Amino acid sequence: MAAPPTIVGIGEILWDLLPSGRQLGGAPANFAYCSHLLGSRAVVVSRVGEDQLGGEARKLLLRKGISDRFLQADAALPTGTVHVSLNPDGQPQFGFTQPVAWDSLEWNDELGKLAWSADAVCFGTLAQRSSQTQATILEFIRATRADALRVFDVNLRQQFYSAGMIADSMMAESIVKLSSEEVPRVAALLNLPVSDMYLFCSEVIRRFRLRLVCITRGQNGSILVDAVSTDEHPGFRVQAKDAVGAGDAFTAGLVHEFLRGSSLAAMNDTANRMGAWVASCEGAMPQPPKAGLAAAIAHLERT
Repeated sequence: MAAPPTIVGIGEILWDLLPSGRQLGGAPANFAYCSHLLGSRAVVVSRVGEDQLGGEARKLLLRKGISDRFLQADAALPTGTVHVSLNPDGQPQFGFTQPVAWDSLEWNDELGKLAWSADAVCFGTLAQRSSQTQATILEFIRATRADALRVFDVNLRQQFYSAGMIADSMMAESIVKLSSEEVPRVAALLNLPVSDMYLFCSEVIRRFRLRLVCITRGQNGSILVDAVSTDEHPGFRVQAKDAVGAGDAFTAGLVHEFLRGSSLAAMNDTANRMGAWVASCEGAMPQPPKAGLAAAIAHLERT
């Protein structure tokens, strides 16, 4: 039996301060957790403070089956937090504290070894708000093997992005994922066509030499476009609890199927199932039911 793939989420880990209480999150950590549920060797690369919240983050990751080996410790800066409010549809609005520990992620030889062993790595824009963490993330990407899958999950947050940051990140990647709400902002920053989603995706693929572009549409599913084909999925009907982490779960499902050599339709199906399941739960790292993850996502109804 082949060894499970090594999948890395690098960037922020933080506590989501939700109306219902505190939940561990951060897009790269959420992605890694869902990749772990799908059977991969998942690794979180981030930094926490030497404080109570940092200790609790480590303990919770370990309880969920994920090592804290690559969670760096910061004696000066606190563990990250974000205040999350929800609109009537359960969609989150974020207010991030700064500076925090993950703003000071440091490059070291151990990260270089991990990068070379990674089959896939995922990151976004938020953790690149500090020059130090941005440099570490891009160094990690450069240290991966040529055949590794590099995923840029855009995740625009507040003012923490720029045209240069987005372009540099796309240049380094195999897959770019963004939401339909982010398309106009990215198109304006990079002078890309915005009148048609498929034309936008095709131009991004051409300009940045990507293997795949994904546009998510919340409860209305997603669009996948590669150099030769497209696939559209309507999404699954669920009662959303808070939707925090649903996009990260989607990315985990997408990467899981991509590494298996699946069709665009299969990638879209698993990705939407994962996103819908997390949206129906509280928090970004829900525990699967006793029947298991497969049972939880198997009987969802298409929109």
